[in-house]
Amino acid sequence: MIKAKRVKHLRVALIAVGVIFIVGIYSLIIIWPSGWSWHSGSSRSLPHYLQMILGVYATLGIFLLIASRNPLANLSLIWFTVWSSVVHAGIMAAQALANPEHMGHLWGDVPALLIVAAVLALLTPRTAASVPAMRGFGKTVTANTVR
Repeated sequence: MIKAKRVKHLRVALIAVGVIFIVGIYSLIIIWPSGWSWHSGSSRSLPHYLQMILGVYATLGIFLLIASRNPLANLSLIWFTVWSSVVHAGIMAAQALANPEHMGHLWGDVPALLIVAAVLALLTPRTAASVPAMRGFGKTVTANTVR
């Protein structure tokens, strides 16, 4: 894929993931609790841990939306999203396998996080130097200006 086109696709992916993290996770918890929520009972009364997770992911979503304006200046945030998603999915998969009542997560949030990680990893340049100069925030960003 041509590098400039790859960054364009990365921008779209960052917007999609950002919006999903802001509103999608909560929506999926309400629609499909067994695949997205780690508690029993009504999904309308959110336990404290779930409120914290939603807050962290919503915050990350906002920053991914901001990063979509200039992905090359935000490579560390993007790679944090990739690797934290892999780690989170791995922990949840192990917990689901150890606790049969949570097997729905192997079809819900576990693969979703791995898909997020894979898409962002495939589209994200390994270094800013591997991408030609781009315009962002009213100035030209090159490999020399992105550290």
